[in-house]
Amino acid sequence: MQKPNANDLSMDGVRCAAAEVLGVEPESIPDSANLIGHGMDSLRMMRLAGGWRREGASVTFRQLAQDPTVAAWHALLTAGAVRPLPQSAGGRPVDAGAPFALTPVQRAYWIGRRAEMTLGGVGCHAYLEFDGSGVAPERLDAAVRHVLARHGMLRARFLEDGRQQILARSPWAGLTVHDLAAAGPDKAARHLGELRSHLSHRVFDVAAGEVFDVQLSLLPDGRTRIHFGIDLLVADVASIELVLADLAAAYRDPARLAPPPAYGFPQYLEDHRAWSGSAGAPGSPLAVAREFWRERVSGMPVTGPALPPAAAPEDVAEPVFTRRSFTLAPREWERITARAGEFGLTPAMVLATAYAEVLGAWSEDDHFLLNVPLFDRQPLDAEVGSLVADFTSLVLLSVDLRRPAPFAERALDLQRQLQENASHAQYSTLSVLQDLRRANGGARAGAPVVFACNLGSAFVPPEVREELGEWSWMISQTPQVWLDHQVYRTDAGVVLAWDSVDALFPEGLMDTMLRSYEELLLALAGPQDQQPRADAWSRPAVVDGAGR
Repeated sequence: MQKPNANDLSMDGVRCAAAEVLGVEPESIPDSANLIGHGMDSLRMMRLAGGWRREGASVTFRQLAQDPTVAAWHALLTAGAVRPLPQSAGGRPVDAGAPFALTPVQRAYWIGRRAEMTLGGVGCHAYLEFDGSGVAPERLDAAVRHVLARHGMLRARFLEDGRQQILARSPWAGLTVHDLAAAGPDKAARHLGELRSHLSHRVFDVAAGEVFDVQLSLLPDGRTRIHFGIDLLVADVASIELVLADLAAAYRDPARLAPPPAYGFPQYLEDHRAWSGSAGAPGSPLAVAREFWRERVSGMPVTGPALPPAAAPEDVAEPVFTRRSFTLAPREWERITARAGEFGLTPAMVLATAYAEVLGAWSEDDHFLLNVPLFDRQPLDAEVGSLVADFTSLVLLSVDLRRPAPFAERALDLQRQLQENASHAQYSTLSVLQDLRRANGGARAGAPVVFACNLGSAFVPPEVREELGEWSWMISQTPQVWLDHQVYRTDAGVVLAWDSVDALFPEGLMDTMLRSYEELLLALAGPQDQQPRADAWSRPAVVDGAGR
């Protein structure tokens, strides 16, 4: 595949850039083809817009999304003079070992984990299990140490003054091995269940630099289970993919592991702050974003969907998350994506809209907030793509179901809103929520229902399965979150998982809602070997089993 050049704004240069993020040959993309039909999504467009801006083009994600074709992008990029940004456009050089500020999302996670906070006392944590055979403890221990040495944020500690610092060495004590090889089936299963219960809801001591752990269970007949835990203060979804890929590579052959990136997260944050500008600088990205959101606060809802309660959040002393999931088979997913492309919709927005329709069917309010994490690391340096860190920014969507609308129309409206809102993500969602609270007389503002979609690549790289075992189980927790919908792509299809604090809801509610969500998506996919039913897209969504 021809390597793209960000300075090449010719038609072929734009085509190569689009092909590179899509992972296809440039010749497969016609000038006027809608790139969404070729797999283009919001995150890829944000990556392209960031790269072209870095080279001096005044182009935004929203502009790219309005007409996603090579021809339109070429015209947009060449409409005015484009001058490369001077070297001084970055931030000042920073000391990689010195304490540095948290991002707004990190700060929310860090404060939210405190036990005195409502729905606190939990870390922002992901826990995964991998079932394989023959994994050698010594090799796995060495592989973990190589990965810790490569990625600075896996050695980060979080200070009492609200800053973070990368340590020269990790405090990780080494691989914990649970030897159950001689245990009977019942004893082994009981021990694995106890381990899962403990490790899946573990709260790392992040003040001491405890942010990452790998343990190993040796089971009868040579079987193994790897227990992988990571605090999301130091890693977003794409970063977890990198850690897993590096762990597999280091286990196979440490010499294959790339050296540590010369560019680090502290420098990235400094460069990003310099790029965003200050809120008081007219025309800076941050000032423009702040004005955008403040103009919209008066018409926004204040909270997430008002789902039937079983308990008030402040009455849940110890939040425990439960995972439910189903998988859309490749054929079903292909039918949904093909139909979505006909309407100019990204597959992610089809899922987000179906999720919103299901939430609305049980919510007392038809107008509510949906919290959408974006993993939008900006291309401020060539090594940004190889960094492990939490690049998450949050974007609020105002879901308005007060009037019936055809499903495709609703999805297009939400897609346009996401594109517009994401283009102004420099002003943090926490600041937006503070503005909402002030605008509504101090009323509590929040967005505790989340839609997190990662369809860009396989969440667990194939080499992990080959070296360490099959990804068999996962759960996540986030402080102050009620329901977190996560989407991953695997070899088996697309996994749609809900992690929820069940104590907040009547018994059986989450099961019923998830079942209705699956039925709605299957209706959008349509019968096998037939064109998806037009009425599922051109009529208002039908949510079976709805509570109202």
